[in-house]
Amino acid sequence: MQITSIAAIYFLFFVMSAFMMLPFGVKTAEEAGVETVPGQAESAPVNFRPGKVALRAAVIAAVLTALFVANYHYGWITAADLDILPKPPSAT
Repeated sequence: MQITSIAAIYFLFFVMSAFMMLPFGVKTAEEAGVETVPGQAESAPVNFRPGKVALRAAVIAAVLTALFVANYHYGWITAADLDILPKPPSAT
């Protein structure tokens, strides 16, 4: 597998992980006991830290990419293993 393919897979895992990490560790104004600004949505986060989300996503993406590349190299799980639909009988 080429390094550019690995980088592209890492980027995809990073973006997916970042979106998955967004709701964790944030609090609304009501949960934090902070007064809201007029016009502010009740669900708006008070303590959003994009650096922390990016760091978590980077670590998760690195682990997932390593597992993906190892599976590609060693062939632990193949497409045939994921084929769960029954095959129709052949018409001969």
